[in-house]
Amino acid sequence: MAKKVTMQKIADHLGVSKFVVSKSLSGKGGVNETTRERVIQAASQLGYFTQKNAYVQSIKRPPQSADSDRNKQSVLVLMPNIRSQTQDSLYWGKIVDGIALALDQEGLGMVIVSEHRTDNFVNILNPNGLLGLIGVGQISTSLLLEVHRIGLPMVLIDHEDPLIPSDTVFANNTDSMTRLSNHLMGTGHTELHFIGNIRYSRSFRDRWIGFRSALEENGMKTPAGDDEMLQLEGMDDGTFDEGFKQWLQRRKKTKSLPTALVCANDFIALTISDVLKAEGFVIPGEVSVTGFDNIEDATRGVPPLTTVHVPKEAMGRAAVEKLLNRIHNPAAPLEKILIAADIVHRDSVAGPRA
Repeated sequence: MAKKVTMQKIADHLGVSKFVVSKSLSGKGGVNETTRERVIQAASQLGYFTQKNAYVQSIKRPPQSADSDRNKQSVLVLMPNIRSQTQDSLYWGKIVDGIALALDQEGLGMVIVSEHRTDNFVNILNPNGLLGLIGVGQISTSLLLEVHRIGLPMVLIDHEDPLIPSDTVFANNTDSMTRLSNHLMGTGHTELHFIGNIRYSRSFRDRWIGFRSALEENGMKTPAGDDEMLQLEGMDDGTFDEGFKQWLQRRKKTKSLPTALVCANDFIALTISDVLKAEGFVIPGEVSVTGFDNIEDATRGVPPLTTVHVPKEAMGRAAVEKLLNRIHNPAAPLEKILIAADIVHRDSVAGPRA
């Protein structure tokens, strides 16, 4: 039988005091954020979080009576206001719409929290009457740990955390990008390039994996891991256009521009399309451009953007269904749900230039 992972064992592993470990895992103050993250990571690696009753519960959930009124209960939707993750977003907003509709059909309420600082989140988090949590987009490990600590069931959409186990819902990014890349090769393209920072999110990385797989299956060379368009800076604030412009000008000078640019999402595709046109390139006559997500602006591009339709509302509904199943079956194995996504053919793709 494996030995129990104690706070003392974590402390010995890190060379800190048991007091520091206790403070870090209980969410209390007095420990700087760097040390706290080290403790959380070490605890996960040693298997602390997989043990039953691992936490000292700093917040207790009241017992639910058998005849409690379900209509008075709500689900917490956590969508930290970073990376344009807001209800006004053409992508994230649609996911929240799907969550809201599914909860309404179940007679449940929804409480949206956009806080991204752990200390503020702890102050506003009141588990009374909350059935569980649905996380939307990028969420820090420290925030997820607070939810995990108090025992709220949770489902994450378009995000997963290697340290905090949970059910997740994603679009089938890898397969969809493989099909899109194969479509481009089917129209004659042999020089394709992926545009986007693959470290930005799990979805971006999965889309890169799908792109790379398609090239490998067709015996084509894939960009090296240090390719600058795989590490494109400025994703958070939208300033990546300058880095792309410099890359484009070098490719233009050496006459080595690929015939098809496969972008990690629609926003990147629309932005680089503007740069391409400003530099005198014709889309799709000289270069084809594709996106991913099928946000509403994709149809307004000039030309309209070939992309992959991510069923955003369906992802929200699937998360609600999974959360309710998790509440009724807490011991069931965790699941990663993949929602199928289809190619939308528009006018930004044509056969390669002569």
